[in-house]
Amino acid sequence: MALLHYSKETSYLLPPNNEDWEEKGIPDFVYGQKELIVEGIQWPRNAPSTLDTPSRFDSALCSAWRQRVELGLFRYRLGELQTQTLPGAVGFVAQLNVERGVQRRRPQNIKSVRQAFDPEQFNFNKIRPGEVLFRLHRKPNDCSAVQQEDILVIINVSPLEWGHVLLVPEPTRGLPQRLLPGVLLAGLETVLLSSHPGFRVGFNSLGGLASVNHLHLHGYYLAHRLPVEGAPSEALDPGGHLYLLQAVPAPGFLFYTSGPGPDLEALISRVCRATDYLTDHEIAHNLFVTRGAPPGKASASTMLTGVRVILWARKSNFGIKEGEAFNVALCELAGHLPVKTYQDFSSLTEEAALALIQDCLLPPAQAGEIQEALVALMAQEEL
Repeated sequence: MALLHYSKETSYLLPPNNEDWEEKGIPDFVYGQKELIVEGIQWPRNAPSTLDTPSRFDSALCSAWRQRVELGLFRYRLGELQTQTLPGAVGFVAQLNVERGVQRRRPQNIKSVRQAFDPEQFNFNKIRPGEVLFRLHRKPNDCSAVQQEDILVIINVSPLEWGHVLLVPEPTRGLPQRLLPGVLLAGLETVLLSSHPGFRVGFNSLGGLASVNHLHLHGYYLAHRLPVEGAPSEALDPGGHLYLLQAVPAPGFLFYTSGPGPDLEALISRVCRATDYLTDHEIAHNLFVTRGAPPGKASASTMLTGVRVILWARKSNFGIKEGEAFNVALCELAGHLPVKTYQDFSSLTEEAALALIQDCLLPPAQAGEIQEALVALMAQEEL
């Protein structure tokens, strides 16, 4: 995929001899607020996105990720994925990824959205040294109300797209898969560190198809626009802090920020209070972070003026449905469909995709109760 032009970034590369990998240690990617890109990000009008001027973050991630491909550290070598936009009003982006369907790690035995971390199960303390690309370290910000976290950027050995990584807070802390403000802050800031319009970040809760109960976010590049970037929304609270996203694969709760600073930190607080509520009530959920348009009317503009965070409450699913064309998690709810077989890829329709997604949604009465509860949570902030 012609996503990023070749980078000569070398400080995040491994030594040639794998016996030296552990001695090298984990390099730090240190950044400050001035590197967060707020303005000027847009999609090209007539073609999938290539990036002539990658940011320092893009160069570091993609050069290190490319080297790990050459070293054979992935379960399969990701080639150019066959991609199509499904005909219809939604604009689903479907990709054929047979290897991920076959070779990804089997999900852990999860029975609860609130399940405790189990050190005996697979976790990110057990990965090979070469799988870590670098440590994200933000320069101290004395004005920040959100506790900052150092985050390991680790390859996903079963990638769904180019540059697919996991963002993991210090693994030795043994944190379960429950969203924390400092981790969400890091995820939002990686989106702002990238100059690519298609670098997205997401979170799957337990029961929302998280396959590992060890706190992590996903990050990856997709050189295609997605429906959630400009879909219309309606305000659910007088303060304009919470919106209901409409006309997309599944209705979701939309939070929006125009960039770093107090507005972004307030968004993190609201999102994490919402995910805490869902977790405490054993409600599975998925979250997706993308550059996009402000809330309100539908936007077809190629200019991406801020960051959208979309949260979906959904039915719990503890396991993988083997016979389905795709499994419904963070990227599928956003409109990106990694399909497991050529037969399903060639025959998939918008109607069939919507049916699979809607089968994972909560009954209307329960969805309404959750909406009322989250609106009440947002109102408490105003008191």
